[in-house]
Amino acid sequence: MVKVNLIAVGSVKEKYFSEGIEEYKKRLKKYCSFNIIEVSEESYYKENEGNVDKIKEKEGERIISQLSGYVILCSIDGKKVSSTSFADKIKKITDEKGGVITFVIGGSHGVSKEVEDRANEKISFSDLTFPHTLFRLMLTEQIYRAFSILAGSAYHK
Repeated sequence: MVKVNLIAVGSVKEKYFSEGIEEYKKRLKKYCSFNIIEVSEESYYKENEGNVDKIKEKEGERIISQLSGYVILCSIDGKKVSSTSFADKIKKITDEKGGVITFVIGGSHGVSKEVEDRANEKISFSDLTFPHTLFRLMLTEQIYRAFSILAGSAYHK
């Protein structure tokens, strides 16, 4: 069975996002083993350029320690994907690269260069900026949609 990991910096505090994420996690069980790995978020009293680099470095170390398989970094400057091309990408990766895909959602300052260098590719859903917890729900839904497309389900219309 395909294993899909989602590594995210920080936790979801809003109940309505958590409930949505849990619903798609439950639905994904018939298609893959889906795991969300939360790494702790750094915070500094004063944010300046030096501190932002330290924040990204520390969060990056936590992210890197959890990476496995084919790594897809979610980034506003990544390649734009549609739902169907996203499904095709998942199929191609699992067929050619093996059964583990890891998605990464960085912190509010982005990710370290080391995380970017480790990623096999970067994707973007939009030029818009979304709250990280909302994007986590969106990504989880799109992963479910991709597997639904691949299975020929009526979910994707």
